[in-house]
This record gives sequence, structure tokens and C-alpha cells, in this order.
Amino acid sequence: MDRRAVIKSAGIAGVLAAGVAPAVHAQAAIRWRLASSFPKSLDTIFGAAEVFAAKVKTMSGGKFEISTHAAGELMPAFGVVDGVQQGTVEVAHTAPYYFFGKNEVFALGCAIPFGLNSRQMTAWMFEGNGLKLMREFYAKYNIVNLPGGNTGAQMGGWYRKEIKSMADMKGLKFRVGGFAGKVIERMGGVPQNIPGGEIYQALEKGTIDAAEWVGPYDDLKLGFNKVAPFYYYPGWWEGGPELDFFINDKAWNGLSPENKAIVESAAAEAHVVMQARYDARNPAALKQLVASGTKLRPFSNDVMAEAFKHSEALYSELSGSNPDWKKIYADYSKFRTEQNLWFRFTEATFDRFMQNQKLA
Repeated sequence: MDRRAVIKSAGIAGVLAAGVAPAVHAQAAIRWRLASSFPKSLDTIFGAAEVFAAKVKTMSGGKFEISTHAAGELMPAFGVVDGVQQGTVEVAHTAPYYFFGKNEVFALGCAIPFGLNSRQMTAWMFEGNGLKLMREFYAKYNIVNLPGGNTGAQMGGWYRKEIKSMADMKGLKFRVGGFAGKVIERMGGVPQNIPGGEIYQALEKGTIDAAEWVGPYDDLKLGFNKVAPFYYYPGWWEGGPELDFFINDKAWNGLSPENKAIVESAAAEAHVVMQARYDARNPAALKQLVASGTKLRPFSNDVMAEAFKHSEALYSELSGSNPDWKKIYADYSKFRTEQNLWFRFTEATFDRFMQNQKLA
């Protein structure tokens, strides 16, 4: 039987009826590796990478698998951008502001002091110009970015001594994530950028005087309450820090449209799940910390005001020295102004009222 003649004359229906199947080219299986900046012990933040990988595998019917690796397994926590840029791994899951040393603009993709809260950040990324602007910037590093989680507003960290005024910030050796260190430095502190898995030892040994991480759920698991008694709020430097999946551009461009859609959908689910977990688990953890003797304190108004002043001055300076910052921050700050005007009349008013009620 002439296979081509049958196909030509009978069409696909005839071919199937005749029991002659056309050649089918099976799609090759895809195997990626993901390098995280976080330890496996943190089921909230490292867990977002696991949610992402599991969803990709499920939606692809097992044809697209991503193995997840904690900080230090494939590369150091702060080496993941280089790893993706060089193609050592296909994807990383990280907090972009860790890499502000390469360019301060990395911080705009995550969090800056007195920046957007988590909902505002998601709005800027998905409905504003955020994703477009940051993707143009990350292209210089061979990276395609996808939002990959948010912790929500964070706590202000753990301190060996009280922070009653600006005088107490002088000389304070403070582990603080990423870009916020620039503001802490202007306030007289000594910022330290230490990976999450190394903070406890540094605080215990007195290498640092204070440390911040995320919030009650993670902080309780990491045991910071055992080595520092004072727990401050809010984390004014992280009102809504976004985590990202950084994908090597060649790996991304090698995907079919279907697989790109799968990766985007999986990242979006991980983005939602991370904050849902933090919001669900932080309340009970905070109660447990306070019950165990943690001394909860708000930052004083003068510390907050001074931090805000230094932050705004820094942004102005960067707009004069860094063209990438100037372009993206102009859009970011305009969006922030409009969002805070809106939230002032809705979210903030509603939240303040509800927080003052005695609920059953």
C-alpha cells in the first residue's frame, strides 16, 4: 500500500478508517533546574518554588519537570542571578533586591523603603507598566522575569536593645535585606546582607546587633526570639516585597507557546499561594511569640519620619545618576501616589475601623 497515496486521496478520516496512522512527532520531555535563594526549612518562601514546579509538571502531563534546589545546593543564595544569566540553571527563585549591587533597579522589582504594598505591587506589575519596564531592564542580564510570590508587609526585625530614637540607630549592625541597607546606612546604621539560613548564628554570636527576615511565621521557625528580645514593626523597607522567577532567556525562547503559558500560569499560582500562606499563618505565630516573652514594639514616629526623608533623598539622587532608575522609578512613583490616594479612602479606612472593633 502506498502510504502517501492513501493519505492524499482519503484524507485524515479515511486514513483513520483504513487503520493507517500518520507519523506523530512526540514532543521531547523538558527538564529544568531551579536554584532558590532560600532554605528548604521555610515552607512559605521556598515552598513557592515547589508549588511552581508541581503545577508545571501537572499541567504538562509530566512532560515538563523542574527540580527545585535550596540555597547552597547548586550555588550560593546570592549567586542565582549569575547562574541564570550564564545559563548554569534555567530558572531561579529569589528576591530581586538582593542584587541591587549590580544595579539599584533590581530593588524596584521587589521592594524599596516606603514603596508599594503587596496588592499595589501586583497591580503595577500586571495592570500597570511594571512587568514591561522590568522585563526590558532584566533583558540586559539574559533574564525573563515572572512574579513569583509576595510576603505582604513585613515586620521590622529583632533587636538586642530597644530602638527608642534615632540615637539608637547609630552604629547598629543590622542584617537587612538588599536595598534598604542604603537607607539604614544614611541613618547611621551598619547594614549587613546575610542569607536567611545564616542569620540566627550571626545574631546569636553577636556578629550583628539586629536582624530582620519576613514576619512571625518564618521568624518563629528560625528561632530569632531566642537570641533577641525586642520585635519591632512595621518593616517600612518592605511594604510588599515581590519574589520573582528569573528564567534564562534562551531557555524561555526555546519553549513552545503552550509551555510558556504553562510556566506563566504556574508562576501566577505560586504568586498567590505564597502570600495566602503568610497571611494565614502569621497571626497564630505572632501570638505564640508574644506568649513566649517577645517584646513587641512599634518604631517611633521620629525614626519613621527620618527613614522616609532619607529614602526620598536617595531616590532623587539615583534619578540623577542612574538612567534606568530614573525611567522606571518615574512610573513606579506615579503609580504609588495614585494607589495611596485610592487606598486612603477605601482599604485603609476600612482596615482601621475593623482593627478597632471587638470581634466575636
